[in-house]
Amino acid sequence: MTGKECGMNSQEYLEILHVAERLKDTPRHCTTTNRRPESVAEHSWRVSLMAMLLRQEFPDVNMDRVVDMCLIHDLGECFIGDIPTFVKTDLDRNTEDSLLQQWVTALPGGISKYLSELYAEMDQQITVEAKLYKALDKLEALIQHNESPIDTWSENEYELNKTYAFDTVAFSDWLLALRQSILEETLNKIAHEDGK
Repeated sequence: MTGKECGMNSQEYLEILHVAERLKDTPRHCTTTNRRPESVAEHSWRVSLMAMLLRQEFPDVNMDRVVDMCLIHDLGECFIGDIPTFVKTDLDRNTEDSLLQQWVTALPGGISKYLSELYAEMDQQITVEAKLYKALDKLEALIQHNESPIDTWSENEYELNKTYAFDTVAFSDWLLALRQSILEETLNKIAHEDGK
């Protein structure tokens, strides 16, 4: 298939990748196990991996679509950086959404249309695919916090890690069980720290 049939030429393709590369250098609030600030790209990669690994657990879900959502969900942070959910304001969200929409609209027709459809579905949170992507996004952040040294946590994260995302996973017994396992890891981590 040629670039013309795909709806973009090789230069347009490279330009998309150059913008997305910014996420490799965009730090997130959390650190890795070895105390290195994780990048947004690393977070997006693992959320995508989480989706791919769940194909057999969710056989009726279009997991390719979920993986696509996971891959693109933080592309807006190419333009404003990462702001932790407990600090992000409506103004921050609106600015990010506006800049992302401008960029997506300017992309070649086929990819612009596909990304616009995905973002609309993700925002509406009606389909199982959109709900699954959103749950995995939140769960990955909790898993990463459990993997990071506890002295890197913000004070509010001790409580947040106990309560965050339970509402988001409520649509799935499997995800609810995963969230419970993550909570057990959180409680063990906190207890170990308190026991020092």
